[in-house]
Amino acid sequence: MIPLKNELQIAEMRKAGRITAEAMEVAAEHIREGVSTYDIDRAIRRHIEKRGARPTFLGYGGFPGSACISINSEVIHGIPSRDRILREGDIVKIDVGAFYRGFTGDMARTFPVGRVSDEALRLIEVTKRSFFCGVENFREGNRIGDIGHAIQSCVEAEGFSVVRRYIGHGVGRELHEDPEVPNFGTAGRGVKLCVGMTLAIEPMVNIGKPDVREGDDGWTVTTADGSLSAHYENSVALTHEGTVILTAL
Repeated sequence: MIPLKNELQIAEMRKAGRITAEAMEVAAEHIREGVSTYDIDRAIRRHIEKRGARPTFLGYGGFPGSACISINSEVIHGIPSRDRILREGDIVKIDVGAFYRGFTGDMARTFPVGRVSDEALRLIEVTKRSFFCGVENFREGNRIGDIGHAIQSCVEAEGFSVVRRYIGHGVGRELHEDPEVPNFGTAGRGVKLCVGMTLAIEPMVNIGKPDVREGDDGWTVTTADGSLSAHYENSVALTHEGTVILTAL
């Protein structure tokens, strides 16, 4: 069942989303050569707790960090570690959520570390653009397939591929709610979109093929061919006034 939210609940979700977005800003300030992913994760946790919230990911399914921090060919779910040190030319994905007053935000960004390749920069830009292609189709009367089709079309037109093993989802009182939100699909197919839906739309885009594999740690997902991957995500709500990005400052 898809849980719809009323105006008051969406307002509460915006508060959780703002704290999440603030935590992402804190993360961005720490992204530079020589910094460990553990240090970034610790800064994220400090900010979320200072704001009276708790890190959504911490302990979720046994996950040991407050954020998922993934580097280069790592797609998602990278575990923060003192041994993972950012280097010039890396691209790093931060996926974070803050739980506040019964609701959670969920968002992800991909950042360059210093000077990176032109191809890496294009990957980051296309991934971000594909998110907005999807959001433009998050409209009353459209269907879930319209979102995925728009994302897929944007990505594949640039010669990249969308990950199919992992997808977006509903978000609200729980980190993962119905409906599933694939980053691919057929326009006009799937669940009909309506006011009150709150989704985490999150294209994961690979330079190479879409195939992925899970690491020995049981969490970290990497591209099967070793190519670079980027991630861009926001929590969004469909209201009578249109689409609202909840994880915004």
